[in-house]
Amino acid sequence: MTSTILIKNGVVIDTEPEPVVLGRVDVRVDGGTITAVGPGLPAEPGAEVIDATGRLVLPGFVDTHRHTWQAGIRAVAPDVDFGGYMRRIITELAPRHRPRDLYAGTLAGALECLDSGVTTLLDWSHAQFSPEHTEAAVRALRESGIRAVFGYCYGGRNGRVAEETRRVRETLFGTPGLVTMAVAAIGPEIAGEKRALAEWRVAAELGLPVTAHLGGHGGESAARGLAFLEDNGLLATPTTFVHALHYTGEQLKRIAAAGATASVSPVDEMSLGLGYPTTGSLRAAGIPTGLSADTVVCSPGDMFSQMRTAHLLERGRPGGAGLGFTTRDALRMATIEGAQVVGLGDVVGSLRPGKQADLQLLRTDTLGMAAAHDPIGAIVLNADTGCVDTVMVAGRVLKRGGQMLHQDLASVLAALAETAGAVVAV
Repeated sequence: MTSTILIKNGVVIDTEPEPVVLGRVDVRVDGGTITAVGPGLPAEPGAEVIDATGRLVLPGFVDTHRHTWQAGIRAVAPDVDFGGYMRRIITELAPRHRPRDLYAGTLAGALECLDSGVTTLLDWSHAQFSPEHTEAAVRALRESGIRAVFGYCYGGRNGRVAEETRRVRETLFGTPGLVTMAVAAIGPEIAGEKRALAEWRVAAELGLPVTAHLGGHGGESAARGLAFLEDNGLLATPTTFVHALHYTGEQLKRIAAAGATASVSPVDEMSLGLGYPTTGSLRAAGIPTGLSADTVVCSPGDMFSQMRTAHLLERGRPGGAGLGFTTRDALRMATIEGAQVVGLGDVVGSLRPGKQADLQLLRTDTLGMAAAHDPIGAIVLNADTGCVDTVMVAGRVLKRGGQMLHQDLASVLAALAETAGAVVAV
């Protein structure tokens, strides 16, 4: 990897504190870190120059909640409701995944993210049936080159949540790297209070954040689960509320006061019948809120679809109640706000000097993007995965000229096809 990279002639969009078009300026990357953003930056001897003419330069997207291993069962249940999802995916298909299947799905899913401009991923991995499954999933994330928070959700015998979480932390995450760890807690509303106590307590012990499905199963369940977390002091541990759909305004204020964050999956929250996404009310309460694809079994896997859906649904509220939500809000959720949700707001999510060089270049020389007067509006409303020209993580170029690099995609797809046949076959 070249130590210094200079990105020139592109239209640069930063996202911190709010999305703004900086215009035709340059971006310098040294040793994987953004060191300068401005006009006319000199190309020092030995620097690699990336010509971004006709490109938008912006931070990579951040997916705040994704069951990445499910890439091998894409669209297996496109019209299912939540109960059907639990029966078909969690009860029936998940246990059929061997470690090699978890590896194949996670690697392909992570590469799918990179191919579409997602450079940071919260992988909520709940097919952890053995140490071999966990090692396979983490290895796949590392080999993909993506920046990821591995959300470990223990799936073995009851009573070993804390022990196995400690083992994973000690054996697989002993040294710094692009892949870090969180506790993916099933939580009090689904698994009950005893397991939830074990999940949050071991997370606090290990200094790990928690990401959990909370508030997605009706008002009574949401209120009971929140009270349990508060009564036991569990929200002192950084917690992300995934699908926080059924909280009152007063409850959202309590969640915000606790310093928690939220993840919205606008497509499948609607398609699974969980509820109408609460994007606007979460952000109005002061809760940092990111976007996520959640699962490709019944949702698109790209961030463009999630931004567009969030924008549409929020602005489409009755009586114009959501018309204050803008395309800039959607892009912020997909970048710097999403980075804050996964605990990496000081590392990625914007193009500020000092941050890691996780960024993307989007083509504007297509019929769907040409002559766009508002680049941010065009990204949210018009762009798609075909626009993603170049992707960089920590200064390493992983996609260039629309082509993925460093991967034998034929082998990746062959392994994924084998997994798909093995786990879905009766």
